[in-house]
Amino acid sequence: MSERKMVHKITHVTVRDVRFPTSLEQHGSDAMHTDPDYSTAYVVVHTDSGLQGFGFTFTLGKGTEIVVCAVRALAGLVVGKSLQEIVSDFRGFYRLLSSDGQMRWLGPEKGVIHLATAAVLNAVWDLWARAEAFPSFRLTLPDSGSDPKQIVSCVDFRYITDALTEEEALDILVKAQEGKQQREDQMLKEGYPAYTTSCAWIGYSDEQLKQLCTDALKSGWTKFKVKVGADLEDDTRRCRLIRQMIGPDKTLMIDANQRWDVSEAIGWVSSLAEFKPLWIEEPTCPDDILGHAAISKALAPLGIGVATGEQCQNRVMFKQFLQASALQFVQIDSCRLGSVNENLAVLLMAHKFKVPVCPHAGGVGLCELVQHLILFDYICVSGSLSNRMCEYVDHLHEHFTSPVVIHDAHYMPPKDPGYSCEMLESSVKKHQYPEGDVWKQHKNN
Repeated sequence: MSERKMVHKITHVTVRDVRFPTSLEQHGSDAMHTDPDYSTAYVVVHTDSGLQGFGFTFTLGKGTEIVVCAVRALAGLVVGKSLQEIVSDFRGFYRLLSSDGQMRWLGPEKGVIHLATAAVLNAVWDLWARAEAFPSFRLTLPDSGSDPKQIVSCVDFRYITDALTEEEALDILVKAQEGKQQREDQMLKEGYPAYTTSCAWIGYSDEQLKQLCTDALKSGWTKFKVKVGADLEDDTRRCRLIRQMIGPDKTLMIDANQRWDVSEAIGWVSSLAEFKPLWIEEPTCPDDILGHAAISKALAPLGIGVATGEQCQNRVMFKQFLQASALQFVQIDSCRLGSVNENLAVLLMAHKFKVPVCPHAGGVGLCELVQHLILFDYICVSGSLSNRMCEYVDHLHEHFTSPVVIHDAHYMPPKDPGYSCEMLESSVKKHQYPEGDVWKQHKNN
């Protein structure tokens, strides 16, 4: 990377609690999270040059203030460092945040402290991309001056070398150099395939579901996900309705958001097998690796895979999911793991274990971020679109300075410099909790 562009010393870090009252219209509702208010702990990294980096992590409303406190606790580790210092040893910087001798006791690398780590690191990746005048996904491409060794140097391999060594990761990236330019050109022209979750939140009425599904079909969507898990009879009716509307040839997925015990999941999903779902997402506790393995084995004869990862705590858990054949679709999350650094580790492991990556993006800003990761995966790691797609939800994009662009049910690669994290200042002020106008009005009603 260009050292000339890297002289940006971090002077301070600010963080704000920004919440959107999505629960009022049941957007985002599922079997376990019935009234989510899509929210962020919104971070800005300020530098002495005036350049800023924007980042956030995603929450569902209550508790965002706890993440804000955790970000403030981490800020002291960041202030005073230059961008060049960070990027020249990004692995070391990741460890600095994730393995502080005292704060790691709050995790390590899990829970609120890891969400805060993701928010800070996302802001640093945004700062780096802005300094280089590239969208973040292009930082990994040759025209940005990057090479496989530098990409690998961003990854912390501690605890995962029994599944993937640094040498193996480098070999994967070197082999993927062949055809990289053609894949990049393809993405710029066609975009990355997406699926929609916006039609079938669990709190939507049948009439709303029908209308949204009709509109989605007219817009070219061919892959649909339905929230399930609260009531089997209701699930059966809604899955039948969706399947009848989209026809037998389009793709259907179902998502229980961790609702069931293992045996209950197997029985429930078996009852929905007639609707031919490609996968059941988050069938049980996100920490139960062996439970997911048992569900995967039981559902395999029905042709139904298991997808999970949006609440998978870290690369170590993903390692074990892959080693145990406990999932058939890896769902990375740009704000649950430790930003790009840790997601790179999971993308590389998934490739080695030959499991497709289909990222989670249901939440404010997640689509904006994860598009960079999935473009990197296709162009620089997997080189495959087989059984691969990225989630899309049509909520709250209007609050971002560089909102995601969808064309014909495909993510079109971002063009603006950065990690697509920056929100409109007017939206931040209006939705800041609890003093923003939206929440003042909500409190008065």
